Amino acid sequence: MTTAQPRKMTIDIYSDVMCPWCIIGYGQLQKGLAQLEGEIDAEIRWRPFELNPDMPAVGEEQAEHISRKYNRTAEETQAVRGQMRTVAQQAGVSLDYEGEAEAPPAMMWNTFDAHKLLAWSLDREGVEAQNRLKLALFEAHFNQRRNIGERSVLLEVATEVGLDRAGAEAALDDEQIAKRVRSEQAQAFDMNITGVPAMIVDGKMLIPGAQAPEVYANALRRVAAKFPA
Repeated sequence: MTTAQPRKMTIDIYSDVMCPWCIIGYGQLQKGLAQLEGEIDAEIRWRPFELNPDMPAVGEEQAEHISRKYNRTAEETQAVRGQMRTVAQQAGVSLDYEGEAEAPPAMMWNTFDAHKLLAWSLDREGVEAQNRLKLALFEAHFNQRRNIGERSVLLEVATEVGLDRAGAEAALDDEQIAKRVRSEQAQAFDMNITGVPAMIVDGKMLIPGAQAPEVYANALRRVAAKFPA
């Protein structure tokens, strides 16, 4: 008697490294996939989505940005950030500064170059390398509060996860990669993706927002049942 092989599945996650709900959604997805061990073998690919494409190079302080963009008071912004921390802990991820020195200001940065590196890493090294880079960028932004809009920081993060520095530097200057990132963002718009995370399962189902683990597990089971390999 042969044992059934797990159903292979591709999950494209439209996401921005500035987005706390994106790392939360990833953590919840991992918990959902753990419930499907032996059933589904998912390959995750990260796709670009800039929450603030017009963000200047100098960035913007995070609390001020949220208050301005969403018309919230400082107290309301602080309450929302507290709620996000609680959900993040439940998802097994952290949004907190983890350095030993005094925490620098939490900032928002322009992420277009980060998306170029992510596209390059997927093409050059594959999904596992891209995933390492994405998680490292989340960590650099949320836990280390590094300026991931700065070229030198992006190159440092890329080399820290084992990617070729010269190749990464060339990717930042590659206009074809820039065009690809813009094209993929346009595709997201065409699919009516206006917020992230947004997960496309096997090109057939859209799961919007950061969901509970069981929601992800049930959705993936539905795709597997409706579209058997």
